[in-house]
Amino acid sequence: MQELQTIFIRQRKYIFLLLSIYVLGWGFTSYQSIFLGLILGTALSLFNLWLMVRRTEKFGEAVAKGEKVRSLGMISRMASAVLAVMIAMKYPEDFHLISVVFGLMTSYIVIMIDYFLQLLRK
Repeated sequence: MQELQTIFIRQRKYIFLLLSIYVLGWGFTSYQSIFLGLILGTALSLFNLWLMVRRTEKFGEAVAKGEKVRSLGMISRMASAVLAVMIAMKYPEDFHLISVVFGLMTSYIVIMIDYFLQLLRK
């Protein structure tokens, strides 16, 4: 599972880089609601990625020990996405809804880009 942690650390760095760009965009452009939506969605996307990595490690440990296997937490990840959309709908003047949804997909986009980058390195 050490390889999974290495991958997660690398992807977390990419997401923090994106978050810092979004914060700069929020601070220095007139598109504040769009960048605030991206920040909210990406932050919860990072939380979902962390949750998925943690549950995958526990899943692997349970399989190795021969214990009963629990789910990977799809409901909790979906609940955090619903929370982000609810926040965006509650405060539409502050959060752009489409940006929140795009931010929620950020971790999956980062996973795919990271995979192709690692494939090109090898």
